[in-house]
Amino acid sequence: MPDPEPQVHSPRADEATSQTTESLQARPPEGARPETSGVGEPEARPQLTAEELLKDAERKAQEHHDAWLRAKAEADNIRKRAQVELANAYKYAIEALATELLPVKDSLEATLAADPTALDALRSGVDLTLKQLNAAFDKTSLKEINPVAGQKFDPHQHQAISMLPSEKEPNTVINVLQKGYSLHDRVIRPALVTVAKPKDSA
Repeated sequence: MPDPEPQVHSPRADEATSQTTESLQARPPEGARPETSGVGEPEARPQLTAEELLKDAERKAQEHHDAWLRAKAEADNIRKRAQVELANAYKYAIEALATELLPVKDSLEATLAADPTALDALRSGVDLTLKQLNAAFDKTSLKEINPVAGQKFDPHQHQAISMLPSEKEPNTVINVLQKGYSLHDRVIRPALVTVAKPKDSA
């Protein structure tokens, strides 16, 4: 019976077998999580509950609603101011013209007060012009401020030129030196008046 042949071991085969064994030993088991050092890993954020998410959403919605209300109120205020300014612009648009016409009316009234008997035709024409001017003033809400003697002095409508001793009540109008005028509710020229001085003043 022939003798078995001796096995020959190759150095390269032994090296390959050793590397395969080391690889199998280093490989983690299937399904196992790889180990980490924990350095540099972000911390896990806590999960909010449904109730907390709802409260956060309600808070943000309320903030947006409040901001919308403030913006709406500001827009309304701007719109109202613009309406007032526009209304005043229309209401007092003829103020400059009215102020220029006042001396004309003063001159016509002064001419009529002179009562020139020789100029009846001129007087008639001036009288007609004055009536037309008064009609124009009425159409534009331009009103006279012509206080009567003894009327209480009103600093909003009257301008005192002087204070004189008088038998009338103190701080009342003695006479009118020049009529005043108002446009709607705005005084564009106060009436020039003299005012009664208090009786006990020197």
